[in-house]
Amino acid sequence: MDTRQGNIAQATPPDSKPVSLARAVGQVASGNMLEMYDFMVFGYYAIDIGKAFFPIADAQIQMMASFATFGAGFVMRPLGALVLGAYVDRIGRRKGLILTLTLMAIGTMTLALTPSYKRIGMLAPVLVLLGRLIQGFSAGVEVGSSSVYLSEIATEKNRGFIVAFQSASIQLAVVLAAAIGFGLTSVLGGHTMSVWGWRIPLVFGCMIVPVLIVLRRNLQETEAFASQTTHPGIWEIAVSLVRNWYVGLIGILTGVMSTVSFYVITAYCPAFGTQVLHLGRQDALLVTLCAGLANLVLVPIFGFASDRIGRKKLLIGATMLVLCLAWPMMKWLDTAPSFGRLLCVELMLAVLYSAYNGAAIVWLTEIVPTRIRTTGFSLAYSLATCIGGFSPVVCTWLIAFTHDRAMPALWLSAAAACGLLAAIVSRPYVERNSRLAE
Repeated sequence: MDTRQGNIAQATPPDSKPVSLARAVGQVASGNMLEMYDFMVFGYYAIDIGKAFFPIADAQIQMMASFATFGAGFVMRPLGALVLGAYVDRIGRRKGLILTLTLMAIGTMTLALTPSYKRIGMLAPVLVLLGRLIQGFSAGVEVGSSSVYLSEIATEKNRGFIVAFQSASIQLAVVLAAAIGFGLTSVLGGHTMSVWGWRIPLVFGCMIVPVLIVLRRNLQETEAFASQTTHPGIWEIAVSLVRNWYVGLIGILTGVMSTVSFYVITAYCPAFGTQVLHLGRQDALLVTLCAGLANLVLVPIFGFASDRIGRKKLLIGATMLVLCLAWPMMKWLDTAPSFGRLLCVELMLAVLYSAYNGAAIVWLTEIVPTRIRTTGFSLAYSLATCIGGFSPVVCTWLIAFTHDRAMPALWLSAAAACGLLAAIVSRPYVERNSRLAE
């Protein structure tokens, strides 16, 4: 492979380097945004999807069934990380980005077009589950491949800032899904959205897939991958994963904090606001929209900060603040639920999440050996999402079991403890990928 196609910064003249880098970031981030947009739509409309496909009389159990299907996609992520991650580590970062986008589109279209339980019976929830599993299989490597690509086209001085746009693109998905939901509910009304309107955001996501595939086809391969004379096979990848188990464990603990925070703040917020706090659908979606906007702006800022002050300071500081503030904030919200209080709590949690994720994602790309970087990152992060992705189910169960609406704070605190432990116990050699034996 011609290494001149590798690092975008080196493949172009000096005066065009910023433009090429910005274009590459946009191409990668746009596809990643769509991947997470499709995931978020399911979470936002979990109540309506539950009514369409799970005919259960108890509304609480119905919502849990819907969220369990939402979480089923995360169970497939580790398998996708291993299979697709190994594939990407062999064929290249660019081709992998195109493949994951195509698979996500197939899963999303399945969800959008499946008739309700009333029309086709038990086949309906089976098809919905199949769609979620396909989405999860694809997403298992999307975060890893996009993060690794951005990390490898960046320089040491701006890597945190550049990789932060992977997380920022996820926040853009949150904003887009919430904005579309808010607008459609205003036009169609809550009843229509509940009956069939929730399908529209899914169809919209599928419609823009061809455009994004074309964008990703124009990406260049990274120098880190192109410069390798050989690429690892399945056995070499497996051996290297076992050899670097400590790095994988640190990655899982770090990912738990990241994913639990994200899904509590975003995917769970609409259902929490409407079903638990008994606020209006519009209010809950507007709060989610504001939290997504805050994350969209703040994650790159904290990514830039991690380049200046170091990753660990942000990782430790953010997790300690979550441990100190999560429970008092949720109890304050529980005493007098309102739009204003929910907004304040969500925005505070968004700031802490942004501070953590601005450092966490780039840190994970730096601690995994280059030859298995996509597989190693994707596997650790996917195993973490098997925990974090079930956050809506866990929070719903905790509230039902304890009758305490502040219980999501306990789940957040447990995740923060994992993140804090990962940052504290990591050894110096783990943070210097160049010295890790492969």
